Amino acid sequence: MLNPESTQAVGERQIVTYPLLIGGKEVPGDGTTTVYDKFTGQPIAHFANAGRSQVAQAVAAAAEAFKTRPLAPYDRYTILQRTAELVQEHAAELIESIVAESGFTVSDAGTELSRSVQTLILSAEEAKRIRGEMVPLEAAPNVRNRIGFTIRVPLGVVCAITPFNSPLNTVTHKVAPALAAGNSVVLKPASATPITAALFCRLLIEAGLPHGYINLLNGSGRDIGRWLLEEEQIRFYTFTGSTEVGRAIQRGAGLRRTQLELGSISGTIVCDDANLEWAVPRCVNASFRKAGQVCTSVQRLLVHEHVFDKFVSSVVARTERAKVGDPRDPETLVGPMIDVREAERAEEWVKEAVRQGATVATGGRRDGAVLQPTVLLNVTPKMRVVCEEVFAPIISIVPFRSLDEAIRQVNDTPYGLAAGLFTSNINTALTSARQLEVGTLHVNETSSSRVDLMPYGGVKDSGFGHEGPKYAIREMTEERLVTIACVS
Repeated sequence: MLNPESTQAVGERQIVTYPLLIGGKEVPGDGTTTVYDKFTGQPIAHFANAGRSQVAQAVAAAAEAFKTRPLAPYDRYTILQRTAELVQEHAAELIESIVAESGFTVSDAGTELSRSVQTLILSAEEAKRIRGEMVPLEAAPNVRNRIGFTIRVPLGVVCAITPFNSPLNTVTHKVAPALAAGNSVVLKPASATPITAALFCRLLIEAGLPHGYINLLNGSGRDIGRWLLEEEQIRFYTFTGSTEVGRAIQRGAGLRRTQLELGSISGTIVCDDANLEWAVPRCVNASFRKAGQVCTSVQRLLVHEHVFDKFVSSVVARTERAKVGDPRDPETLVGPMIDVREAERAEEWVKEAVRQGATVATGGRRDGAVLQPTVLLNVTPKMRVVCEEVFAPIISIVPFRSLDEAIRQVNDTPYGLAAGLFTSNINTALTSARQLEVGTLHVNETSSSRVDLMPYGGVKDSGFGHEGPKYAIREMTEERLVTIACVS
């Protein structure tokens, strides 16, 4: 059981210190990181930091568990299924930890929790479906009395490095398929949001996961990431974060396998035949939920000139009605960003765009870490709010005349994670599907649409490989060929 190691009184509140988890044991670590409530700015927990030796110990513990205590597929199923039940039972505690350490609204946290339950159930079911296939050897010339088949075997130690913007479901999307495949895991959550990951590890252990199969490290991503890449016993790295860090992981991993979900400048196209009553609320929600801090958050809305004015007025009106501020208020759509520095950076990007000729249709104001949801018009391709990942509640609405022009603008970035398209024309949808350089196209949904069972990944500088339990398990296992010759 992963429990707080100690408590410290701050005013009338008790600040707990969470230990590391290595080989089923609580380890105090080398110093601590303070975790803050992202709305109030108050400290809410301390988390033990891992040193170099503790990284090595965690990897060794994971490798030892994998070698000496292999988990049968049905055992993986029962553990993950029980974890799903425990996550549901501890929903209130987990939702509060997500809201406190990420600043995301109660609504966003509740959605993340329910999706995490589904991710666990899907992974549990997939643990029972891992299989190979028959290989028709006798279809080759001069082959007789010989059969062939493949099996899928776990890789070993999986290293999962997760971001702040999904402190439960992205952790679940990496850890649950790895365990379902039979691997052991070393988990490094974002330093800003480690509490939810610690609670999740506690529930895995309570569900019966053997010691060593989940190991939790915290601390500087730069240091621990480098140390994890030095550990040759790690066979697979799964990472969500910046393209810059993804490149470093790929270089350090060498011939070892990786799954990288990296940066994005997500676009959504609204055609002149789109159902605007359907499109507008989806675009506003996808642009501003989690304060725009999602890789697939809509950053650029490309709207046909025939419906541009009507669409803009509807988006602005809906944005101005949105409640902003306290994430614990059930009516709030946009809470704080992950810290004041990021909010200040985003605010400066808006001011820079205005100096370069952009117009603020609504928003642009900041109060601490809370940036008002912002709609920009009259932007140009070289403005940072357009050509770099903004990762904030800021959207730029751009008119277009032809579908080819809109597709060119979506493709004209280094990234290719996901795109959205609103149209009632099947030819437009199929043309876009073939020409847009993205990992996923959502027709009549935004770029930010996601169902947890689907394959999820990008192209170009958005990385490669797939999440989604079935698809992640395929990547976290090796295909091994077995042939048998019948000798009389």
